[in-house]
Amino acid sequence: MDQPDLNPLEEAARAELDDKFAARERALSLSRKAIRSSANAIRSLHRGDLAEAERLMDEASALVTEAAAVLSGHGDVRYAGFVDDAAKEYAEARTTYALALGRTIPLPTDLGVGVTPYLNGLGEAVGELRRRMLDLLRAEQLGEAESTLEAMETIHALLASLDYPDGMTGGLRRTTDVARALIERSRADLTSTIVQERLRRDLAERLGDTSSTR
Repeated sequence: MDQPDLNPLEEAARAELDDKFAARERALSLSRKAIRSSANAIRSLHRGDLAEAERLMDEASALVTEAAAVLSGHGDVRYAGFVDDAAKEYAEARTTYALALGRTIPLPTDLGVGVTPYLNGLGEAVGELRRRMLDLLRAEQLGEAESTLEAMETIHALLASLDYPDGMTGGLRRTTDVARALIERSRADLTSTIVQERLRRDLAERLGDTSSTR
């Protein structure tokens, strides 16, 4: 039996797979940069550097868009997950920014990302809002802290209402469970701070009354 000539097959396979691999590596690199830019944007927000936060979010947006475009002809690679991870981190940065500043949060279509990564990003924004709430408590801004907790609870209520299989939502149920735990801890922290503040005021008033009667 004559041995088959597999050279044409090898050439065809390598041509397609080399192209697919190059696209994958390029998109992976862009996605990692987008994740880094999104994380740095949130850090800038917490520092109060809004201009830098906006610049980094714009950078992340361009990177996510480019990564998706690179994989536009490679659907099997496109759904490997890393582009959606980048989109999730970008959505987290944008929604955290809007919520922290009391602005209307952007929709998935506004950001150019899918609903699934967006919802998971919104869920992870709860953790960033907890950090903001703790900063507000330290600054004795109890009203703002209460409003932040209310925003966290509103987000959780929405996510909890979206009862779909994890295969459809990218593990949104776990994100929702983590958000609930963070909210419970945040509510306890806020309650404790409010009680301590009331006790401090009562003590100050009593000491003031004592001084006035002398």
